[in-house]
Amino acid sequence: MALIPTADRQSYPFQVHRFPQDHYIDALRWLPQISAFHRHIVLATFDSDNSTSSLQTLAFTPNSNSNINSGSPPKLTHHASQLIQSRITSLKTLLTPQSSKPLIAASTFSGSLLFLTTDLLNGSLDCEFSVPEKGFHSGSISGIDLSENGRECVSVGKDGKINLVSIGSGERGNSKTVFDSNGLVSYTTVKWASPVEFVTGGLGFTLHWWDQRRPGGPVSQFKPNWTSGTTSGLVHSVDIHPSRKHTCLAGGSAGTVFAWDLRWQQQPIILFGAETDAQDHSLSESEVWEVQYDSHTRSSSIHNYSSSQILPAMICSEDGILAVIEQNEDSIELLAEPCAINNFDIDRQNPTDVICSLEWESIAILTRS
Repeated sequence: MALIPTADRQSYPFQVHRFPQDHYIDALRWLPQISAFHRHIVLATFDSDNSTSSLQTLAFTPNSNSNINSGSPPKLTHHASQLIQSRITSLKTLLTPQSSKPLIAASTFSGSLLFLTTDLLNGSLDCEFSVPEKGFHSGSISGIDLSENGRECVSVGKDGKINLVSIGSGERGNSKTVFDSNGLVSYTTVKWASPVEFVTGGLGFTLHWWDQRRPGGPVSQFKPNWTSGTTSGLVHSVDIHPSRKHTCLAGGSAGTVFAWDLRWQQQPIILFGAETDAQDHSLSESEVWEVQYDSHTRSSSIHNYSSSQILPAMICSEDGILAVIEQNEDSIELLAEPCAINNFDIDRQNPTDVICSLEWESIAILTRS
């Protein structure tokens, strides 16, 4: 694979605007739209001077000029905020069928899990309920995900616990432990694949597939053989495409990005990685903090891909790279920052727009044509 640098925008035009912030950004996500006229972002911030954390919502007003080369920036305005007792480790958003207010789930370093709703019209951010840290996770929660049906939130931690929290109206706030390794296994990230299935990632680039219909442990697991046991790399992020639920995309240490297809479980598809024989090591050799499938592609249609081909994805890394990668295609470098890009989010309702948080207390908003 070759790398198309940021400067080459003729075949992939986009525009980038940066917005300095007052505090460090631990996480950020797009909020689901309730109308075509209201778009918002939620930030998890940390004030190192006062050691305080907060959740903030920002109103996003896109460039009114349809010409991407006009140079006119979008606008971000403060909408609402809420102080949080512990620093936030993971952030997810969802518009549930039961409510017109977007749901925000936030996990913390102390091991608690918070659920908030935001009124995008009146500018409020309200805590609905929380799961306290005592007896839930021992220490920090490393990853969470909300089910698409809005009924459950799954959480994983370095303590080896996998927990489920009910967020439906009937059993709201109830939690149960699905699995507890008693610290023998450490989990770093999790993603729902269906209402009853999810995948977890952890130490050694391992992936576990779980099915609630078959309790007691993972129903499938992937342990890589490309490292010959010489690395203790981590999976930092996983994603599953809604139309290809048999394939899991993973990103982690040493610039490693790979896919795990349940149909061929011991044959990972290596996209990038300094520890592998992948052809291109120039994209990133540092930690890949996040991976997401990218529905906005040059090919524009999922039907252009065979069932065995990995769909286009976006990654961000510790060495400041935001890029789109495609199997057997040139990768496209969207950003090359002088600091880490810690996380990003593609707007599911407007996939031309991408937000990302920079190590140097800024937000970058990227708009593609």
